[in-house]
Amino acid sequence: MPRLDIAADGFRLDDRPFRIISGALHYFRVHPEQWADRLHKARLMGLNTIDTYVPWNLHSPRRGEFRLDAGLDLPRFLDTAAAEGLHVLLRPGPYICAEWEGGGLPAWLLAEDGIELRSRDPRFLRAVDRYIGELLPPLLPYLGTRGGPVLAVQLENEYGAYGSDTAYLADLAGLLRQHGVDVPLFTCDQPTDLERGSLGGVLRTANFGSRVESGLAELRKHQPDGPLMCAEFWIGWFDRWGGKHTTRGAEESAADLDRLLAADASVNIYMFHGGTNFGFTNGANDKGTYRPTVTSYDYDAPLDESGDPTAKYTAFRDVIAKYGPVPDEPVPAPAPKLARGPVALTDCASLLDQADALGEAVQADRPLTMEQLGQSFGFVLYEAGLPDQGPAVLHAAGVRDRAQVYVDGQPVGVLERESHEQALAFLVPRPGAELTVLVENQGRVNYGPGIHDRKGLVGRITVNGHEPAEWRSRALPLEHLDALDFSPFDPASPPVGPAFHRGYAEIGRPADTFLALDGWTKGHAWINGFALGRYWSRGAQGTLYVPAPVLRPGRNEITVLELHACATRTVELRDRPDLGETEE
Repeated sequence: MPRLDIAADGFRLDDRPFRIISGALHYFRVHPEQWADRLHKARLMGLNTIDTYVPWNLHSPRRGEFRLDAGLDLPRFLDTAAAEGLHVLLRPGPYICAEWEGGGLPAWLLAEDGIELRSRDPRFLRAVDRYIGELLPPLLPYLGTRGGPVLAVQLENEYGAYGSDTAYLADLAGLLRQHGVDVPLFTCDQPTDLERGSLGGVLRTANFGSRVESGLAELRKHQPDGPLMCAEFWIGWFDRWGGKHTTRGAEESAADLDRLLAADASVNIYMFHGGTNFGFTNGANDKGTYRPTVTSYDYDAPLDESGDPTAKYTAFRDVIAKYGPVPDEPVPAPAPKLARGPVALTDCASLLDQADALGEAVQADRPLTMEQLGQSFGFVLYEAGLPDQGPAVLHAAGVRDRAQVYVDGQPVGVLERESHEQALAFLVPRPGAELTVLVENQGRVNYGPGIHDRKGLVGRITVNGHEPAEWRSRALPLEHLDALDFSPFDPASPPVGPAFHRGYAEIGRPADTFLALDGWTKGHAWINGFALGRYWSRGAQGTLYVPAPVLRPGRNEITVLELHACATRTVELRDRPDLGETEE
């Protein structure tokens, strides 16, 4: 029974000295048919442990629902890790950050007016209690005390960067214990936040990506004895739309890893394998300006987004071999990749014309937010009548996050939260013209006080100073596209406004590939109904990763929602990614 104990001189496993050499791999960012491959490569690099968050918002997409199926089959992931001989560090939140939508907190919490997330607000704690009560029973057999791979469980996540309410942390610890967690608990914080984010009797760990000696010294100051551990050793970073692709040199990262291990510390490499923010799951940051995260979570990790070893993989493996056993097997070769193109998208369907097939309109005297509509991801379509003809100024105090505005179906402008835009001028062609506003949730803020991030039109909306008396709000989660009625594209009458475009690619043997959308502007893409994620011509990211298990021999359906316009009718499947220009 692999029981982890915390002693004055360090970790002990089955009463023997033990060093945790872990890497982060989020099962929800990797296709489940690829879990075994990624975990095998983790062991071959010399890792003895794997670390994963648990995204509450995916497991509980709606209040009262809980899922552990398909790509969310956490017991299957734990079984796969155990079969590879890996221990597990489990990080169930409730808040996880992770550059993930809302930091993993479910959007339906925000349907409660005035709720205080990550606090002792009884409404929040009741929801957390239910979540923990649903998550843990299937996982208890996987705890190390019961013969399973889970060595320890994290309490909250970097709470010291958000608050300092020790009673809140104690409440969470009590819930974990009450629901059966009897392995060690630990907290993680950046060195300057250790005091605010810690709880007596719970192991403290620190998060940093450089300045190893000072980070460990600060941790030791707050924890005079016991194990030293860097729970997030940042060896790369994430990207945002409109920015550059962030990288960190393998030699520099390996040298810092060497310093960590030479100090007799344990480590969790963040990330070992980043994976992908498939669908609508990317998060965002807002430190005065809203910045959404891109679809790729490559993170410049030892395993790249498609699971191939990078220069960091070899460099880290060499360092780890100085301090512990590394399997005597060669570094795995890159997996085969598929190239196919161009692929013509010959059919189309207007989003505005077929809105009835995608969601039901709800009437109210004001625009309803996504949360009020019971929606987490995607878009909201708002409609209202314009009584007067002539010049008009639309003022929208709270656009969350990007609004495309139409009058009688014709585009008149865009309002972006990121650009702090709130007003738009246009001409109303006739009395009774229809105002349509399509609002995209580009990712809920995942860090800091901005996590209370409601989506849609969240403030007062006026036209020439007056609020429209009646609104129709329509949730468009785009979870299923089966109801769309496609017709052949007519070059003499191209669609105006957002439209779905569909075509088919013939494939012999499925393999990993990358969907390139050169000449397209902004939108989302699906292959065989699997939501690949967002694309945007502003970069950095230029291709979308397509996992091999998503494809099938023969005909494969490609669907693209283009929100603006495209200069081509084709896409390509390429054998290499384009993550954008890097910082010099």
